Amino acid sequence: MQRFTFAGRTCVITGAAGGIGGALAVELAKRRAVLALVDRDAEGLERVADVCREVGRAEVSTYDMDLSDGGDRLDLAAAVLGRHGPADLVINNAGVTLTGTFEQNSIADVDWLLEINLHAVIRTTKAFLPQLLDRPGSHIVNMSSLFGLLAPPGQVAYATSKYAVRGFTEALRHELAPREVGVTVVHPGGIRTGIAANARVSGLDPDGEQAAQARRFAEAALTMPPEEAARQIVAAIQSRRPRLVITREARAGDWLARIAPARYWTISELVARRLR
Repeated sequence: MQRFTFAGRTCVITGAAGGIGGALAVELAKRRAVLALVDRDAEGLERVADVCREVGRAEVSTYDMDLSDGGDRLDLAAAVLGRHGPADLVINNAGVTLTGTFEQNSIADVDWLLEINLHAVIRTTKAFLPQLLDRPGSHIVNMSSLFGLLAPPGQVAYATSKYAVRGFTEALRHELAPREVGVTVVHPGGIRTGIAANARVSGLDPDGEQAAQARRFAEAALTMPPEEAARQIVAAIQSRRPRLVITREARAGDWLARIAPARYWTISELVARRLR
């Protein structure tokens, strides 16, 4: 399959109001892509759209949409088709997380997370698939996580969703390869976004300690600027890489999970204690 080119190609990005999604929108605007940006944060979405129009004179449309509502996204696919023509690139980037253990998590909160992190990925991909199949050389990007490579305590719901995204994406890649549709799964590590600090607090947290822990984690561990992550993702799309693991820590976690699939968390805690 030839390298992906961005100029004049219609690119759909979910979770585009900030973080990696916003940075991806700007990066693609610089390459003169046509952008369809999706997020529930309408104000943030318009800010990103304005930047994209300024830096690349990009053609941009925005879609204020809550991906937790269980919709099939056929309305989104039809709107993009009517405005820009068929999609050439779909990036399923939107994601959320929860604080607390599985014992503390309510089923309602787990369902909310799975709806956004997994079901919206599946439904959005399904809605746009007819367009992508009509555009040989089109591409799909699904955002998994470091926690789609290893599963730490306190992240049961999130890891469940990201492992599922990984499996969905890998199987889909094998199906679509003969149809000339590229597929990339991305496993970001510590990217400086608001996902941890904005985590939904699940269960009883009378002193706000879980939320405070999420903020401390974000400050300490999420260090790579989203702009750098976006540049790496765009390069992976261009070269049709099937898999991208971002940050040194994520690559180390991937390696550790491979060599010690049952003991990686114990080993990582021992290493962390020695480094303190």
